[in-house]
Amino acid sequence: MKEYRLTFLGTGTSTGVPSIGCDCRTCSSLDPRDKRLRASVILTLPSGRNLLIDCGPDFRTQILRIGSPDLEAALITHSHYDHVGGIDDLRPYCADGRNFPLYCQADVEKDLRERNPWSFAENPYPGVPTFDIHTVEPFAPFKIAGQKIIPIPVMHGELPILGYRIGPIAYITDCKTISTEAIKALEGLDTLVINALRLLPHQSHMNLNTALNIIRKINPQKAYLTHMSHDMPPHAQVVLPPGVWLAHDGQTVTVPA
Repeated sequence: MKEYRLTFLGTGTSTGVPSIGCDCRTCSSLDPRDKRLRASVILTLPSGRNLLIDCGPDFRTQILRIGSPDLEAALITHSHYDHVGGIDDLRPYCADGRNFPLYCQADVEKDLRERNPWSFAENPYPGVPTFDIHTVEPFAPFKIAGQKIIPIPVMHGELPILGYRIGPIAYITDCKTISTEAIKALEGLDTLVINALRLLPHQSHMNLNTALNIIRKINPQKAYLTHMSHDMPPHAQVVLPPGVWLAHDGQTVTVPA
C-alpha cells in the first residue's frame, strides 16, 4: 500500500454528541454525521500497520464498528478521561503475554499508573491489560514500525499536551494555543486534523475561527476539524473554506505516502 489511511473513530468532545438530556438542533439532528463519539483515530501506515491515537471511553464500540483490526501501538495526547477512558478495553490486544505499547509524556504515564494500578501490579491478575509505556518528549522524533513520528507540543488551556506528526499527516486535538515553533514543525503537511469545539470562544479549546486561523498559518493541502461539541451547528449547516471539512465518525481519508 502506497498511502496512509486515516479513520475517524470519534469526532466529538468529552460529552459526545448528542449530549445527555439535550434536545438542541445538533443533538436532535437526524444526520448521522452529527452523532459523535469521543475523539480518536486510527492511522494505517503504508506498511499496513495500524496506530491508534487516543483511547477514550467509547473505544470498544468504535473498534468493533470497524472490524477490530490489529493495532501496533497507541499514541496518547493527554490523560483526560475522554482520551484515555478506554485503556482497559485494550486487553484483547494484550493476549499471549503481550504488553501493548503506549507512547505518551511522563505526566500521562504517571496518571495511567495511578488510575489503572491493576495493569502495573507486580503480579497482575490474569487477563488484565498490560502495557509497555514509552515516554516521549516534544519535538523528539521516535519510530514505530519504521515510521518516524514527531510529538508536537500544544497548550490545552494551561496544560501542555501533545499532537503528533506522522509523515504527511498531523493530528492535533484539545488545543487552545500553539507556538510558532510548533507551527513551523507542521509545515509541508498534506493533511491536518485539528480541534474546533464550537463557534463561541472557550477557555481551553479552539473555537472554529481560531482553528481556521491556525489552518491558514500551517497551510496544509487539506484540513479536517474534530473534537466538536453539540454547540457546533449541525454538520450540513457549517460553511467552511475550500479544503477544510468537518470530520465525522467512521470517515476514512487517504493520503499519498
